[in-house]
Amino acid sequence: MNVALVYDRVNKWGGAERVLLSLNKLFPKAPLYTSVYNQETSSWAKIFPKVIPSFLQKIPFAKSHHEVLPFLMPIAFESFNFSGFDLVISVTSEAAKGIITPPGTIHICYCLTPTRYLWSGYNEYFTNPLLKELSLPIVSYLQDWDQTAANRPDVMVGISKTVCTRIKKYYHRDSKLIYPPVDVDRFSFSTFNVQRSTFYLLVSRLVSYKKTDLVVNVFNRLKRPLIIVGTGSQEDELRQIANSNITFVGQVSDEKLIEYYQNAKALIFPQEEDFGIVAVEAQAAGCPVIAFSKGGATETVNKKTGVFFYEQKESALMEAVENFERENFSPKSCRANAQKFSEKKFLKSFAKLVSDSTK
Repeated sequence: MNVALVYDRVNKWGGAERVLLSLNKLFPKAPLYTSVYNQETSSWAKIFPKVIPSFLQKIPFAKSHHEVLPFLMPIAFESFNFSGFDLVISVTSEAAKGIITPPGTIHICYCLTPTRYLWSGYNEYFTNPLLKELSLPIVSYLQDWDQTAANRPDVMVGISKTVCTRIKKYYHRDSKLIYPPVDVDRFSFSTFNVQRSTFYLLVSRLVSYKKTDLVVNVFNRLKRPLIIVGTGSQEDELRQIANSNITFVGQVSDEKLIEYYQNAKALIFPQEEDFGIVAVEAQAAGCPVIAFSKGGATETVNKKTGVFFYEQKESALMEAVENFERENFSPKSCRANAQKFSEKKFLKSFAKLVSDSTK
């Protein structure tokens, strides 16, 4: 069976890229089609036999500033020719689902979320009233195209129940559920550290929608030790307001991240995510989670592995931390819960989906 993979853009590293590497294990000969390919920031993509970018690759700044070309993405993905392929799998949170496949070619879309800046995150992306007004014609065009594109795949798969609900709301179609792969074994250890350290942990990009400022403000008041892993546009601002009990360590190696997970008292997870791989990684290391009760965290954290807070307010998070400290959470329970989201389960589920879809 001739298989092709399609992804929005190959210019960074994150959860979606982990999905592609897992799919490569199922289909090692499959080429990867994409809008733009930045080899300098995407060394992970070298594993694919071929990475095929669209005509946008010829635009000098497109590899690193694709966000200024949203109106060209539909044309870019519609320009690909998938003749000769039996199966095409798109992994997308934007335009890759809009490819056009010939009769007889099955298209499975693994949807990370419906295009966020067009739908669920529209008001967060367009906070400037003037920009919002000026962009209306382009946004309207892209919304129409996006809904048309979402009905092209033969099979639509969401990465969480949260995303499946959005697919139904915005694209008006049903979808199957397959959780994304987490390399849970990488974060495990043979002897669980029952006497965990006193510090709390935040692992995140330091940008506004991740609500990292909420966590800093709360831990300023609580005076508990907090380690923050990650960088982002809010970093300077957060460093300025943080008290001495809060430590910023920036980007760290995988080995160091695992060490933090394995020794933290709890992971703070204050944002609403489509899935939220960080919460699963923490549990795989035996670390419980204090999570906001919306999005993917409601599917990956339970009463045996953490506590929830129900409003993104300082008082709510403070209460959750205090509630957490009155409870005892078993690292083994956290680890067992994380196993539900292992790469092994993902590969088995996806292989079955392909088999059922191509019969």
